[in-house]
Amino acid sequence: MIARLVLEDGFILEGELFGAVKDSTGEVVFNTSMTGYQEILTDPSYAGQIVVMTYPHIGNYGITGNDAEAEHPYVEGFVVREFSELPSNWRSEESLNDYLHRHSIPVLSGIDTRSLVRHIRSKGAMRGMIFTGKSTNEGIVSMVNRSPTIVGSDLVKNVSRRKIYQYNSAQVTGRAPLRVVAYDFGMKQNIIRSLTATGFDLTVVPAATPAGDVLAMNPDGIFLSNGPGDPAAVGYGIDNTRKLIGKKPIFGICLGHQILALALGGKTYKLKFGHRGGNQPVKNLITNQIEITSHNHGFSVDFESLKNSEVEYTHVNLNDQTLEGLRLRNHPVFCVQYHPEAAPGPHDSAYLFEDFYKLIEDSKT
Repeated sequence: MIARLVLEDGFILEGELFGAVKDSTGEVVFNTSMTGYQEILTDPSYAGQIVVMTYPHIGNYGITGNDAEAEHPYVEGFVVREFSELPSNWRSEESLNDYLHRHSIPVLSGIDTRSLVRHIRSKGAMRGMIFTGKSTNEGIVSMVNRSPTIVGSDLVKNVSRRKIYQYNSAQVTGRAPLRVVAYDFGMKQNIIRSLTATGFDLTVVPAATPAGDVLAMNPDGIFLSNGPGDPAAVGYGIDNTRKLIGKKPIFGICLGHQILALALGGKTYKLKFGHRGGNQPVKNLITNQIEITSHNHGFSVDFESLKNSEVEYTHVNLNDQTLEGLRLRNHPVFCVQYHPEAAPGPHDSAYLFEDFYKLIEDSKT
């Protein structure tokens, strides 16, 4: 079956439909990772987005339950150059086509993804629609332009856990477990694995949990997770974080980094086409080392908005000089824009979980 990808500016491509036979709208973005399509599909940070893969051959190793970052995929649609229906991998439990069909996610294959990515880089990430019907192109463009925008959208409320969950530490030899409360703004499973492997007993709470309730748990530290949408729209997260600064050590990743910056009085803005992929170079301004990192975000913290005596910038993106990390001089608080827990990789920044453990220990002395 032939279907169309239609962008809000009238850019149109046709391809073969796989997965679910349905229309779907979302912000069209691209990811430059060469592996890890299952982790991408199940990352809650992709809620509200149609993802284009720049790597040409997708689906060849199928789906394995242990590799998922959430219970189900969160993307609105998937666009690839060549879609493999037949997996070849001893770990595969299901074909990608069957998996996406089961979860009602449409896939477009046979797309000139190079042309599409060049268009997005030139014009910016924008709303789009995978359309399976017979409407005119003009009619579809009109429908796309009536769909919600990412700017101003609180998507966290759609992906956060509704209940409190407990995860025990991996009992790291030679150290006592530390208790951390983690705000779930769209938390990836590998963040939970990374925190528990470091030696944290983890309590994961819904995104809107009041700061007072978190402090009543008397944790050793607080973690702010990744998540989707416009950080400025997550007012409850910003307000709760503001109340927690100075009370407990805090570590934030991705959306957690942006929410922390907003709680400190900073500003965020939408990037032209965002950072999504496992090959993003970041400079650690403290050590002067370069880390190859995993990214998934469409917003950034304004470099000029937090230049005061309390905030120290710690990391910068070498592709576009955007802010990638900061810490406070007067409180045990730090955060990064990228993903140190990256699955399937890279792992250059995994040391940050150990830094969080040491930060909490030092704050107790």
